[in-house]
Amino acid sequence: MVSMSNQDRSVVSWFAFAAAMAALVVAIVGVSDNGGETAASSAGGDGGGKPTITITMADNFTFTPNTITIPTDGAIIRLVNEGTSVHNMTIPNFGLTSPVVAGQSQIDWEIGPFAAGEYEFQCPQAGHASAGMTGTLIVTDSGSGTSTDASAPHGGVLTSDQMTASQMDALMLAVAQQYPAVTEGHGGDVMEPTILPDGTKEFVIVAKVVKWEVEPGLIVDAWTYNGVVPAPEIHVLTGDKVRLVLQNELPDSTSLHLHGIQVPNVMDGVDPYTEAPTTPGGEHVYEFVAKGPAVGIYHSHHNAQEQIPNGMFGAFTIDEMPIPQKLIDKGYTEVTKKVNMVLNDAGVIGLSLNGKSFPATEPYTLRVGQVMQVNYLNEGLLVHPMHLHQPSGWIIAKDGVPLDEPTPTDTVLIAPGERYTVLYMGQEPGVWAWHCHILNHAETPTGMRYMVTALIVER
Repeated sequence: MVSMSNQDRSVVSWFAFAAAMAALVVAIVGVSDNGGETAASSAGGDGGGKPTITITMADNFTFTPNTITIPTDGAIIRLVNEGTSVHNMTIPNFGLTSPVVAGQSQIDWEIGPFAAGEYEFQCPQAGHASAGMTGTLIVTDSGSGTSTDASAPHGGVLTSDQMTASQMDALMLAVAQQYPAVTEGHGGDVMEPTILPDGTKEFVIVAKVVKWEVEPGLIVDAWTYNGVVPAPEIHVLTGDKVRLVLQNELPDSTSLHLHGIQVPNVMDGVDPYTEAPTTPGGEHVYEFVAKGPAVGIYHSHHNAQEQIPNGMFGAFTIDEMPIPQKLIDKGYTEVTKKVNMVLNDAGVIGLSLNGKSFPATEPYTLRVGQVMQVNYLNEGLLVHPMHLHQPSGWIIAKDGVPLDEPTPTDTVLIAPGERYTVLYMGQEPGVWAWHCHILNHAETPTGMRYMVTALIVER
């Protein structure tokens, strides 16, 4: 992680303007009423004058709006999938499920009549509802159908056909000018161990729920290790005796798994197979001898589809990743800066880099000729192609294993659980955008959002 000087901030302010107007113009794929895939329910017909309500589905596991009101006669629900994953909607109280909606397409789904009341709807795709893709359906005896997105995660977004070009430009500029926005809390810093009399390095890891500010004003109940997202980095050396003390202050049981780290089976942290769950108020100790080099993750392995996306993840590194001789010959002789970039896309944290969402993500600095080592760690539910503009990149390790031959890259596709180690060398001065290249993970019609940050290259 890096703090910024006043000069850095002035450069970033320039970037905010330029990026909003030109440098990071991400394509907005609009879905018109006549475009995409359209289907109607077996109730058929033109809906008998029923109101049509549009609900947008996205890969950050949201419905926008996530609260709708319809008359007892029913309505036509226009489900627009702006993501790349398949989504759909189910209303469990009525046993109704819409057709599946492919990415970048839409359907019209006729529902009703219903009795007046308040009901939940959700996405029935595996893991989507538990990741937060739910909403509320209000059925009333009066009214023609309305919606609100006030409680949508990350504030929801307007669609591109709801504003003029000048309105869109102004909204994009307003968001960009907030960068880098100040928010409460900073995760991922290196945790210092307690050295026991026999030389063992002991790390105390407290699992607890805290208030966490993902972006300005968006404060969530995050499930954390030591109160931050991502958890503090644990770094040790080959041959170190390591002792991890997990203390559970959560309302639920949990366990601690060291993903990508060699440990004895009994220390694998997968209850109920290798151990009993660590119950609320309980404690569990993990001990092993470090074997590296390694770039791993420590995270929950108990109800993981909820606990991990909600914040229970952190980097675990052993030794330093060697620089391949081929790159040394190219001038990559020394790593100036090291960055762990933990990706997420679900739970209360949502689409984020290191627990923050643009404009609250952290910028990084580098001088021309200097080398930055980045460990990408994907703790989300989706793949993310991470793209850094301009500085050249070389993949030197996959899942913590050094590669015999480094691979050049400017876009790295990182699946859930994968780790890539990449070396970047600063080339041209400027402020370079750095983002997930699934476009709606980086920008909305109201501006840059979610998985976006910047690298400032100086002379």
